[in-house]
Amino acid sequence: MKYIRLEVQNRVGYIIINKPKANSYDINFMKLMSETIDEAIANKDVKVIALKSELTKFFCAGADIKVFQENTIAENKNMVRQANLVANKLSESPKITVAILDGHTLGGGLELALACDMRVACDGEFYLGLSEIKLGLMPGNGGTQRLIRLINESKALELLITGKSILPDQAFDLGLVNHFYPKDEFEESTKVYLEELAKGPLQAMSAVKQSVYKGLEMPLKAALELETKLADSLYDTEDAKEGLMAFIEKRDSKFI
Repeated sequence: MKYIRLEVQNRVGYIIINKPKANSYDINFMKLMSETIDEAIANKDVKVIALKSELTKFFCAGADIKVFQENTIAENKNMVRQANLVANKLSESPKITVAILDGHTLGGGLELALACDMRVACDGEFYLGLSEIKLGLMPGNGGTQRLIRLINESKALELLITGKSILPDQAFDLGLVNHFYPKDEFEESTKVYLEELAKGPLQAMSAVKQSVYKGLEMPLKAALELETKLADSLYDTEDAKEGLMAFIEKRDSKFI
């Protein structure tokens, strides 16, 4: 059964997950997710990639614990490697990636969301957390490193050490999610947000993403040189020509 699929609407590629009961993953789930991300990246009609659950209560509950327990250590290591590949594809994608959170987002599920460039959430009684510590384990799919770079270091460490889960409004207050919408407005508000992002210039957005992420890992001088190189690469693009002409003609830009 193909429980992950791509749907394209108004330049947004929705990667829709529907694997009852909780979108828990195993290695086959991650392989299918990887293939679907590749499909979205290759699709010329897609400028923004959004991860979305079709289940009512869960975005993703992380790894399937029963499968994890039954697997050999080697099989589990292989599954984690595949999960890391997926997370890296989301973070390194030339297209902007967004996680749409309206259900429990736990463990490896939150790590998927953290690998995206942005996260949006709705008000509701669901939880976000990295609870691996409660199993005597720790996040292995980028959770420690991405969370510590996203929110206050001390608070991130506390959440990782305790495995405590938080509500979506608390996640918004911490800066873990970018936008927080009322539940009855969530679908429409998210759609508007994603489609506005998708109106932007793809090459410039991709360059900004590279500059930010790669620059964070560099000394300032090297990061500034990277920024200059990426900025220089945009001057002769069709999007730049359109943006400058739209400014002169006092109209909205219509990027490819």
